[in-house]
Amino acid sequence: MTLFADTATHLRSRDVPFALIGGGAMAVHGVARSTLDLDLLVTTVACLSPPFWDAMRRTGVEPLVRAGDANDPLAGVVRLRRRGDDPVDNPVDVVVGRGDWQAAAITHARASEVDGVHVPVVTAADLILLKLFAGGPQDAWDIAQLLGGDDRHALVAAVEGTLPVLPAECAALWRRLRAAAG
Repeated sequence: MTLFADTATHLRSRDVPFALIGGGAMAVHGVARSTLDLDLLVTTVACLSPPFWDAMRRTGVEPLVRAGDANDPLAGVVRLRRRGDDPVDNPVDVVVGRGDWQAAAITHARASEVDGVHVPVVTAADLILLKLFAGGPQDAWDIAQLLGGDDRHALVAAVEGTLPVLPAECAALWRRLRAAAG
């Protein structure tokens, strides 16, 4: 099995709700772009405990746990790689969110098949919210691509319905992106 499949199996075996985000979710939503890793969103803080990953460590996976501090918008990130950095087995990042809106994004996720693995994938609207929260240049490009589809009006309405619970800078970025898109 791939590292991605092993990670999904590991999270399920521990009853940790998760959803695919990032470039993998972009592809599911019809936007192809290059990415070297697959990202999974969780809100279960236990994932930041090194012993949580012991079973995977015994199979040759090296978890790098980076917990966020009190000022970090995320609880942390766990980067998973197989020992030896096998070039065909890309890393998996488990992003540990803090907010209720992030937990809701996981709940809203829809089943899909990615690299032969059945996983929940965040909706396009929740993906936009996550991209606004991240706020980088690649995130802005991703948002523009997601808004370029036929369901633009529904996406805008869904994003604007949840946007007030995100930090103010997310709403400011959203206004700039909307103004640039016309």
